[in-house]
Amino acid sequence: MKLQYRGRVSARPKPPAPSLSGRLLRTGVGLAVLLALAIYLAVRYGPEGSRAPGRCTVVSGKGDGAVFRFAPEQAADAATIAVVGTSRGMPERAVTIALATAIQESGLRNLDHGDRDSLGLFQQRPSQGWGTAEQIMDPAYAAGRFYEHLAKVPGYSRLPLTVAAQRVQHSAYPQAYAKHEPDATLLAAALTGRAAATLTCEGGSGSGPGDPAKVRKALVHDFGGDVLTSTASEVPVGGSTAPADPAGHEPAAADRAASRGEASRTVTVPVRAAAGSAGPDTEQRGWELAHWAVANSSGLHIERVAYAGHDWSASSGDAWHAAHGEGKDGSRSAGSDRVVIVTAR
Repeated sequence: MKLQYRGRVSARPKPPAPSLSGRLLRTGVGLAVLLALAIYLAVRYGPEGSRAPGRCTVVSGKGDGAVFRFAPEQAADAATIAVVGTSRGMPERAVTIALATAIQESGLRNLDHGDRDSLGLFQQRPSQGWGTAEQIMDPAYAAGRFYEHLAKVPGYSRLPLTVAAQRVQHSAYPQAYAKHEPDATLLAAALTGRAAATLTCEGGSGSGPGDPAKVRKALVHDFGGDVLTSTASEVPVGGSTAPADPAGHEPAAADRAASRGEASRTVTVPVRAAAGSAGPDTEQRGWELAHWAVANSSGLHIERVAYAGHDWSASSGDAWHAAHGEGKDGSRSAGSDRVVIVTAR
């Protein structure tokens, strides 16, 4: 027997048509979201909202077109690695080995994690005697420990890079270091100061004003306590006053600008080769300091760097430019005996 349902079936009611006020409300919410996104991009990236975050570039001093691009934080860590090496009297080849190792191990980033308890730029392990976790996370300490072990490798400067790096790192993939040698060689030439005016950074000097005291502290941390020390022929440096010019030439453009209102934001670093040192000569030392300042421009909010007739500024950070209005002795009048660092407002 087939049963039939005789109950009443109600038709599903149609949803009411959206009112004009409802449509306007949804449109307003959408526009508000788009406006908030536009404001975020403007604040995050500046007036050019579509501009990519800052980057740094190293070009070959040989004019062969070789180039290496990396992020500002990578540039700062690479500069520390190079400075720690030269401060120890290590040759440029040692710096190349260290940089290639750090590129492979961490991508030139100070990592707080890794395989097992590996940490930092070189993925050093506290359990293997490299230091405490806090020490290893200090790039200068980590680089110093790497060079300490490298210096014990007999004839390391003549060994293939992979062999020298492996003697220190004991990696499971020793051949991986080889692919980074060209980039590390390019970086080492710039960051040791041998290749002049080859490192630039663009994308701004960071958000907010700079602090000269932090710049001085970072200089001492990486270069050592005597980096800001004056000689008898100089007035105190490291603050707002440039060294006196014993030859009587007109101060550099950067120094004159400092006296017109940048003094409170200026750090002046004397340039001289260390007596009895196997490190770089005076001019190379100057470019090492200048490139270090540019590499740290984002983190330390550095607006401008001047050395030896050349200026770099965050507003046009893709190149070094010749200083204008200097005396006939370009190198002296442009400050070949000092690097001038001006922090952001």
